[in-house]
Amino acid sequence: MTRRPVLLASTAIAVLTVLTGCNGKPAATVAAPTPVQAINAWAGPALPPINTTGLVVAADEMRLSFKVGGVIAQLPARVGDRVRQGQLLARIDLTEADAALEQAQRADEKARRDLARGERLQADEVIALEQLQNLRTAAAMAAAQLRAARFNHERATIVAPRDAVVLRRLAEPQELVPAGQPVLVIGAQDSGYVVRAGLSDRELVQVHSGDTVAVTLDAFAGTALSAKVTRIGAAADERSGLFEIEALLQAPPAGVATGMVARVSITPRGAGDTPLAWVPVAAVLEGNGNQASVFVIQAGKAQRRTVQVAFVASNGVALRSGVTIGESVAAAGAAYLNDGDAVQLP
Repeated sequence: MTRRPVLLASTAIAVLTVLTGCNGKPAATVAAPTPVQAINAWAGPALPPINTTGLVVAADEMRLSFKVGGVIAQLPARVGDRVRQGQLLARIDLTEADAALEQAQRADEKARRDLARGERLQADEVIALEQLQNLRTAAAMAAAQLRAARFNHERATIVAPRDAVVLRRLAEPQELVPAGQPVLVIGAQDSGYVVRAGLSDRELVQVHSGDTVAVTLDAFAGTALSAKVTRIGAAADERSGLFEIEALLQAPPAGVATGMVARVSITPRGAGDTPLAWVPVAAVLEGNGNQASVFVIQAGKAQRRTVQVAFVASNGVALRSGVTIGESVAAAGAAYLNDGDAVQLP
């Protein structure tokens, strides 16, 4: 009964001896490895992508108007209608056009009669050659006026020049419209759709015709589309100061329509000449201007490196120096590391 306390005391002394060591100081504890996620630096473009927003429009938009002014009598076309080539879209009241055509026809008939009579009289030497020439001129002028009246009469009606979709209706029946004022805007169905976007002058000089454009439509979230630059504006818009470009959508999805908002990302053509090392945004720490640091994973340990940042993009950070393509860097968990820390990879 008296030996148990002695045994417990001996055990406690042994444990204390192990903890304190021979010199009486606490033994050093080994820090547990820090869990991190490592990602290899990948090769990416040497120039930042150009990101902007734009609008989807029909590649071929046509603003249709009457050749002559008048009161709109018929306007059956409505926004969203799909129309066929030759289909009636609008017509003005033809009362005035009919009267002008009839007047020109009568004038042409009279000029022809006068010329025929003058030819007979000149043959009988009743009138001078100069008078006959004047009659010939009058007949030619009357014929020209008749052609003009017929042309105007035909242009008092608007028909679809090709298969298209009605995009905008700019007038209503019974409105008085002057000659040349647009009444309808249609978009050709067979020409596809383009994205129109505005770029600054610094961005414009990096873009070339034929460059590939990554497009995302808000209406088709998560669907990545491709386009090609087809037109580059030569002058800036007076109101915005931006230069307009157009990019033709490749295989647009069913349901795409004029007016949809598009998010555009253009990779400049020279971006792939000398690829840079790209790392995740989470891997870059302690930024100061273009200088920052990352942790490179080597032999299970984190080594701090000073890097020079070229630019930051939405999908990563391009580094001009400090890390080479293929090196492993700490991403998630990098903020909890110190130089030389052991790391635990998933």
